[in-house]
Amino acid sequence: MKLVIAATGASGTIYLQRLLEQIDCSAHEVHLVISVPATEVAKQELDHLKIPPNVLQHSENDMRVPFVSGSSRFDAMVIVPCSMATLGRIASGSSDSALLRAADVFLKERRKLILVPRETPWNLIHARNVVTLLEAGAIVLPAIPSFYSRPNSVTALVDTVVWRILDQIGLPSPGAYRWGQESAAVKRPRKKS
Repeated sequence: MKLVIAATGASGTIYLQRLLEQIDCSAHEVHLVISVPATEVAKQELDHLKIPPNVLQHSENDMRVPFVSGSSRFDAMVIVPCSMATLGRIASGSSDSALLRAADVFLKERRKLILVPRETPWNLIHARNVVTLLEAGAIVLPAIPSFYSRPNSVTALVDTVVWRILDQIGLPSPGAYRWGQESAAVKRPRKKS
């Protein structure tokens, strides 16, 4: 599978980190684009973003990358985290960076584009931009964790969102909790209140 993974300046770099850790980057061609604001946020939130050795890194402004052309075949693009500013630029058709142009290409070529905003609450402009992108074919997957699996750490909570991203891409997530099925996650007894 050929993937583009991008990050913009919203809080939530841990989602990017966990996604990179759960994709077999030796079995898939993974291209990574991190915006300058995302780099700054990553330093504040994680100290150091660990990028797997097989990941191909690109500048957000390098318009020579293959995924900015519709003639180059890629399977999916994920922007995680996706700032509302980036979401709005994509909704408006802005293509003034490699990251934005790639998103535009994925929409026009009807390829899977997954946007993972973490912003809350939304204003009306955010909501209208989301509707525009849904109508254009994007998948908007807000970074809203679930609690079915009774996560007992921040990482376990983050993984509930990462599992959904992997499902949308079509990649395995063997540790995912599946409603109504036994999963790799250890069930813990409920505490009485």
